[in-house]
Amino acid sequence: VSPGSCWAFKGHQGQVVIRLPARVHLTAITVQHITKDVSPSGTVISAPKDVAVFVSLLGTSGGGVDADGEEESLLGTFTYNVEKEPMQTFPLKDVLPPRAFSYVKLLVKSNWGNPWYTCIYRVQVHGR
Repeated sequence: VSPGSCWAFKGHQGQVVIRLPARVHLTAITVQHITKDVSPSGTVISAPKDVAVFVSLLGTSGGGVDADGEEESLLGTFTYNVEKEPMQTFPLKDVLPPRAFSYVKLLVKSNWGNPWYTCIYRVQVHGR
């Protein structure tokens, strides 16, 4: 009974851009971390805390412009709460006009106190 491997990045901030298998109208995103009970250190200070979700048609490299001349769009910000369930789903706002996107960027603005690294165990993108 071990938590498995996390995707870790240095420091308390970081980002990942995920290329989706097809264009998707995103409706929600799920983030998962482990609980204190299964953590080898007994803490979850490496869990993400404040997170923003962006989308674009082209891969983003710090505010790129997509094929329609638009920069990435912010679909939502949320706080992952380490006192709640380890798998948490957050609704995303609709883009106007409604459109489907090829890339989603998860930007972690802070974690729960670990100065050396931040861990994410799973990210799920929901949409149609």
